[in-house]
Amino acid sequence: MIPMIDRRTFLRQAAGASAFLAAAPIFARPGAQSKSNPIKLSVCIDMILTEIPFLQRMETVKRLGYPAFEFWEWKNKDVDAILRKKNELGLEIATMMGTGWKHMNSEDARKTFVSDIRASLAAAKRLGVKTLIVTTGFEDKKLSRAEQHTNYVAALKAAAPLAEQAQVTLVLEPLNTKVDHAGYYLQTAREGFEILDEVGSPAVKMLFDIYHHQIMEGNVIQDITKNISKIAHFHVADVPGRHEPGTGEINYANVFRAIAGSGYQGFVGLEFKPSRAAEETLKDVLKLGLG
Repeated sequence: MIPMIDRRTFLRQAAGASAFLAAAPIFARPGAQSKSNPIKLSVCIDMILTEIPFLQRMETVKRLGYPAFEFWEWKNKDVDAILRKKNELGLEIATMMGTGWKHMNSEDARKTFVSDIRASLAAAKRLGVKTLIVTTGFEDKKLSRAEQHTNYVAALKAAAPLAEQAQVTLVLEPLNTKVDHAGYYLQTAREGFEILDEVGSPAVKMLFDIYHHQIMEGNVIQDITKNISKIAHFHVADVPGRHEPGTGEINYANVFRAIAGSGYQGFVGLEFKPSRAAEETLKDVLKLGLG
C-alpha cells in the first residue's frame, strides 16, 4: 500500500501531468512555430529562477530549451550585458516593462509617462524587444473612476504615435485586487478593452494575465477568443497560489487550445511561483508541453 502522504503527492502530480499532456499538441518546439504548434513560451526570469544570478537565468532558459525570456524593469539592469548574453545564446526577449505604477491624473504625470515610454522604446530597440508592459497606478480616491479612465486613455493616446513609429506594441495589464494588488486601478480586462477601444491604436493592446483574470472575472476562454485581436501578450499562472499550470483550478489544456485555435502569434509568458525547485518545474512544463 502507498503511504497516505505519498499517495496524495502522486495524485497531485498526476493531475498536473494529465492536464499538460492533454495540451501537448499545441505547444511549439523551441525556435519553431507552425499552424499545428503555434504557442511560443517565454520564461519570466524576474519571477522564476531568482535564486541564481540574472545572466545565469538566461543561460538556464536556453539550456532547458525555451526560445525566449522576459523580465520586468530594465532601468535597474545592465542592458549591455543582457544584450550580449541574449545574442550569445540566440534567445528572444518577449517583453519587459515600459512604464507603470503611476497616476495619470495631471498633465505633468502624463508628460512623465510619455517620457518614460520614449526611454523604454529606445531600450527596446537596442534589445530587439517588440512588446512593452504598461501598468496603471493605484486608484485615486479623490477622483471618480470615470475621470481616471479618461486620463489613462489620454496618456496612452499621447504615447501611441511613439510606439507606432518604433514598431513596438504597448501592452496594458489589468491586475487582481482581491489577492495581490489591493488598490490597483485597472482591475478588469473588461475596462482594459474599453480603454484600448478609445485609444484606437494598433500599437496599444492588452497583456492578458490568465491568473489575474480568473480571480477577478473568470470566463477566461470566452474573453480571450472574443478579444484576441486586442491581445499582444499572455501571462500564465494557476489559481490559487500563483503556481505553475496544473496545480490549481484553471483548465490550462483547454485555455491553451483556445489560444492556439485563435491564430495568436505572440508569446505566452510563464510568470508563476514554482511550487517545487524552479529548474525542475520548468523542465516538467516544457517536457509536458512538447509531449
